[in-house]
Amino acid sequence: MRGTLVFDLDGTLAETAPDIMATLNILLTREGLPALPTAKARELVGAGAKALIERGFRASGVPLLPEKLEQLFAQFLPIYLDRIAEESHLFDGVETALDRLAMKGFTLAICTNKPEPHSLALVEALGVKDRFRAIIGRETFPFFKPDPRVLAETIRACGGTKERAIMVGDSITDLQTARNLGVPTIGVSFGYTNIPMAELAPDRLIHHFDALDEAVESLLS
Repeated sequence: MRGTLVFDLDGTLAETAPDIMATLNILLTREGLPALPTAKARELVGAGAKALIERGFRASGVPLLPEKLEQLFAQFLPIYLDRIAEESHLFDGVETALDRLAMKGFTLAICTNKPEPHSLALVEALGVKDRFRAIIGRETFPFFKPDPRVLAETIRACGGTKERAIMVGDSITDLQTARNLGVPTIGVSFGYTNIPMAELAPDRLIHHFDALDEAVESLLS
């Protein structure tokens, strides 16, 4: 085995903002608030559904009490699952990059803070579920990113070691998780982060999945 490549999901492998924001907007409009544009996703998406809801309502000028947030979260999950891939799609070059790396002997995994049922449903709808040895969601373990234990368990589930692993992500949460474990990072420049990935200083920065192979080889050589 050449090594283990662990990918974030939203904003890294897939453009999911349209469906996530559409679900948030259903909740906003039910509460009599205006819908938010998909362009707001960079500011809102990336820390999980509860944070998304809280940030979305704050952007609309409405603070949420904890009990109200829990009610909205319970509503969000089934709505989003029903439309998990109506508009979501893989970023350009993802499938061919995954195939190339698998052919080279790398083991592939997903480690995301997206709920596990939604993660599994999304990758299945996008046709890439079988590419990954492990798909780890927010509640798969009793800890989640940026806790390094979730990355360690993801690598272990693949039969790999942290010395031969890389985290690929789009946000500071992904980088912190990997750094907390001592795993090198590849950042993508096109994901969901309000701080440009270049400023977060991953070990390697890519702007397209065509550049992934070279970044991986340079880190593990």
